[in-house]
Amino acid sequence: MSNRKYQEKAIESLLYLSGVTAVVILFLICIFLFKDGLALFQNYSLSDFLLGTKWYPTSQPSQFGLLPLLIGSMVVTFGAIIFSVPLGIAVAIYISELAGEKEADLLKPLVEILAGIPSVVYGFFGLVVLVPLLQDLLDLPTGQNALAGSIMLGIMALPTIISMSEDAISSVPRSIKDGSLALGSTEWQTINKVVLPAALSGISAAVMLGIGRAIGETMTVMMVTGNTAIIPGFPEGFFEPVRTMTATIALEMGEVPQGSEHFYALFAIGSVLFITTFITNIVAEYIKRKYKFNLGAGQ
Repeated sequence: MSNRKYQEKAIESLLYLSGVTAVVILFLICIFLFKDGLALFQNYSLSDFLLGTKWYPTSQPSQFGLLPLLIGSMVVTFGAIIFSVPLGIAVAIYISELAGEKEADLLKPLVEILAGIPSVVYGFFGLVVLVPLLQDLLDLPTGQNALAGSIMLGIMALPTIISMSEDAISSVPRSIKDGSLALGSTEWQTINKVVLPAALSGISAAVMLGIGRAIGETMTVMMVTGNTAIIPGFPEGFFEPVRTMTATIALEMGEVPQGSEHFYALFAIGSVLFITTFITNIVAEYIKRKYKFNLGAGQ
């Protein structure tokens, strides 16, 4: 009995140490990122960085305006959300509630395979297939634009949204569904009025994680969006080349002198990305807790 207690204590200590290690590593990453990011503002105005409309790092004087990169990221992410969220939830509903057992067993592994495809493969597919297709169908000067980036990011976010939403829908107790059907509801009414509200916490978490995947993606958007640092309009901006924050870091970090103003500007962009992702996770957790509380109160 004492040996078992020692084993349990050792496992608890190991898990505690793992959690502390993860927090320490995250803290060190924050220090490393923000230390170099804040160094930019010793000689460059914070307002010029956040509100500047031009990103010309090699001009004299250099201009590090974040706005075209930030808006470009937002346009591409917004397009990805519009594409992936309705489709992802619809597929999750079909797999969980409507598909037969054999069909569901076939679709689930296919969705998981999509999640394992490297982003550079998605980018290559978009560059070779999607970009020329959009250019021909929409009669555009170039197919490398925000729309191509949105579609590719939406496809990449689909496995996360489908898998997590399907798990949330499947976890709804069967007794709740049977009770709704026994009261005379149709299958669609049961899905719409009973199953989806009960699974809303998990679905919202899936959507937010999908958004986080879209915000942080680099290689795919770098290959298909055209990488032009201009402020896109709306909605015509979807058909224009844009540059995202992640693509800017990937394209320029390997060529800048370490310790230069341009070097610190790229770290400042990374800091903005970190803060954006952090806020997204906080919002996801808030939504998840809110719906859990509301559902608990309703029961």
